[in-house]
Amino acid sequence: MKRVCPQQGKEEAQMSLTMIIAMLIGSWLAVAAAMLWGVLRITRRHHHPAPPATAPEADETRSQHANAH
Repeated sequence: MKRVCPQQGKEEAQMSLTMIIAMLIGSWLAVAAAMLWGVLRITRRHHHPAPPATAPEADETRSQHANAH
């Protein structure tokens, strides 16, 4: 059985150079945004907030540790 192509004599449609460059930049931005989102998600999930820094009060009667020897 023969296969008949209706557009046999016509040129194939090709993407313009401008469209190729625009799609390349768009896909690069999509990948970069996905990677940034992943890094920010991991850092937010594993972030341990530091306790508030308070100045130690000056206590003149300091307790001493028991000597073990």
